[in-house]
Amino acid sequence: MAGLTCYLLLGSATPAAAMHIAEGFLPVKWALFWWAVSLPFFVVGLRSLTRITKEHPELKLLLALAGAFTFVLSALKIPSVTGSCSHPTGTGLGAVLFGPLTMTVLGTLVLIFQAILLAHGGVTTLGANVFSMAIVGPLVAFGVYGTVIRTGNQKLAVFLAAMIGNLLTYLTTAVQLALAFPAVQGGFLASFAKFVGIFAITQFPLAISEGLLTVLVWGWLQKYGQQELQALNIFGTGAITHE
Repeated sequence: MAGLTCYLLLGSATPAAAMHIAEGFLPVKWALFWWAVSLPFFVVGLRSLTRITKEHPELKLLLALAGAFTFVLSALKIPSVTGSCSHPTGTGLGAVLFGPLTMTVLGTLVLIFQAILLAHGGVTTLGANVFSMAIVGPLVAFGVYGTVIRTGNQKLAVFLAAMIGNLLTYLTTAVQLALAFPAVQGGFLASFAKFVGIFAITQFPLAISEGLLTVLVWGWLQKYGQQELQALNIFGTGAITHE
């Protein structure tokens, strides 16, 4: 545990063109645009989080677990190509448990702490990073889980939710970067293809690994946290939506 802490505080602080978009990397107009887009989701998510904690105070520990899972996984940067990095997101588990709105708040808090403490991401680019990792990723994960769970295979639903949520987070970031920096020749599409290609080599294995790890944590929760999962109406019906 001490070694992991040292890595997170020291090894992860090296500036890089990571898929948490770095501080000052986006033009001002795009940084402000993503802040404006993300803020309403955060406000609605606060309502969802407040409602959960009031109606089910016994779930606070599970909320903390979902946030910690996201923090640890998304802080583990894996070297990619051209000096960039890829990393897991960890948002799929929380999205399945509490719904995408609550995960928007937890993901935003994680990104704030990482930007301030680990120099991973940034404050000016927080809106963009929130949109990709704390809004799109959880929404996709929640939707995938709700669709696949109808087959009756819960582990497959959890795996695909975490994996596809991870991949869509990175596709969204590629869109954000391509919009901000269209190629001189080929414009948005050429730039998007370049950004996607840079991260594809490392991100696909990471997405699969995140899916498998999320399934392992899910199994642990089923064994030791059945009371909390039942409070969320998980068994038999899938995750519930909190307004």
